[in-house]
Amino acid sequence: MSGHSKWHNIQAKKGKADAARGKIFTKIGREIAIAVREGGANPESNGKLRDIIAKAKANNMPNDNIQRSIKKAAGEGSGINYEEIVYEGYAPGGVAVICNIVTDNRNRTSADVRHIFDKCGGNLGAPGSVSYMFDNKGQIVVEREPGMDEDEMMMIALDAGAEDMKALDDVFEIYTAPNDFSAVREALEQQGLSFLSADVKMIPQNTVSITDEETAAKIEKLLDMLDDNDDVADVYHNAELPESDEEDE
Repeated sequence: MSGHSKWHNIQAKKGKADAARGKIFTKIGREIAIAVREGGANPESNGKLRDIIAKAKANNMPNDNIQRSIKKAAGEGSGINYEEIVYEGYAPGGVAVICNIVTDNRNRTSADVRHIFDKCGGNLGAPGSVSYMFDNKGQIVVEREPGMDEDEMMMIALDAGAEDMKALDDVFEIYTAPNDFSAVREALEQQGLSFLSADVKMIPQNTVSITDEETAAKIEKLLDMLDDNDDVADVYHNAELPESDEEDE
């Protein structure tokens, strides 16, 4: 029910404007910088970089931008040094929130994230305070085009090494163990599939249903403010929010 249209609701919100897309490209550029620093600029020998390139392509990042980010990272030397941090906390209504951060200034980001939680009626927690409610999984999302057979797609996914697949009205969500994500993604690419999304994510074990409109609005505001922050790479939560009747607003 609410899950059936979840993907398009998320996409409508994520891709509202070119400005939002530019922000996504900036964030992916930072992830590329870290991957290149850790494993080199050659995707053939750097699995993490290969995965981020797949994520970039799923977000329609032009190949020129991807190559420019790799070259910039490879030539940076003593330039900007990004680090990855994870913040955990609660939004209103007891909703668990995890933020993956990529920043060049830990103090600035910590203050910004704390301010966002405080402003929206939430609070930051200690490391591990909410992550136990989530499973770390690879998630590959394939658009469900007319005529695509659910059983056939399940067999393709399982043959590629996936753990599970969910068939929704508009997409197939394919799940993998984190360590199998790269191999499964590459096997599915070889089958000619293209992805709406391909990334290792924190998937909530259970969701919290939010029916109060005021609480839902506060949660939406918190999530939007986190998404708008350049240092926040990914935001995960376990809220099941009321569907908006005005998706394109």
